[in-house]
Amino acid sequence: MAISASPPHVIDSRHGYAMMLMVAGSVAISFGGLVQRNIEVADSWQINVYRSLGMLIATGIIIVARHRGNLFDTLTGIGRLGILGGVLLSIAGIAFVQALTHTTVANALFILGSIPFFAALFARLILGERLRRTTLITMIAAAMGLGIMVAKGVSVGSGFGNLMALITAVSFASYAIIVRYKRQVEMIPVILLSSAIIIVISLLATKGDIAIPLNDILLCLFWGGFLSGFVNWMFIIASRHLATAEVTLIMLLEFALGPIWVWWFIGETPTTWTIFGGSLIIVAVALRSIFELINKPKREQTPRTPV
Repeated sequence: MAISASPPHVIDSRHGYAMMLMVAGSVAISFGGLVQRNIEVADSWQINVYRSLGMLIATGIIIVARHRGNLFDTLTGIGRLGILGGVLLSIAGIAFVQALTHTTVANALFILGSIPFFAALFARLILGERLRRTTLITMIAAAMGLGIMVAKGVSVGSGFGNLMALITAVSFASYAIIVRYKRQVEMIPVILLSSAIIIVISLLATKGDIAIPLNDILLCLFWGGFLSGFVNWMFIIASRHLATAEVTLIMLLEFALGPIWVWWFIGETPTTWTIFGGSLIIVAVALRSIFELINKPKREQTPRTPV
């Protein structure tokens, strides 16, 4: 699950470099489901402890490296909305691991593919942003896909996992609205805060029982530290030089490739209804993004001065 800031509307001279970062990051983070499937003993709460610890360490390193001379102001500059964003992101993180634990990777990731539509809906309700006709049409298609997957998930016993994936999507979309509203503020500390919240809640849920095999610990740290920590930093850097539609379109790689890896390496096969419902969501997001790219106003491509 990728975390990114809202990108600017002007594409600069580093556009190609940003595209490369986004593609590489999306491919890398798509292995998260496969990593989770190779964890042998740890339950979802124990996974959350070590995964969030890895993310905490990685994010801490990034913040110190970038803001070592202004560390206090950076950490406290997120304000109350940033704290709310941290809470929402922690809910998304906990629910995400629960989703992967209680349903197929395909179900979880396809449902997460609806995040752009929830974000667009919340932007309309909270920020007053106008919904284009194409967005409304593709939202209806995505909602149909969601309905099919959730309904069929209940009938085959994966309803809880699908519900957790839906909570993840709603929580993350809400966090994205805060990031968009506070786009001029460095929001990486929010990831640090959410990681700390998840660790505390997970420790309480496990009653301090976090003794798991070393192999599981290393996988969780890799998942949180590299796949979620450093890769999300790559997304944040790249998204500053890409249009929103480009970011959304490239991030679909995570949701499309994730189910392929678990099918290829461990034989986890999604149901026909999962493929059908998920395809509706992925195609709807892709069409919306492509339409935005084709129809965006022509802007002067003025290279920025590198900083």
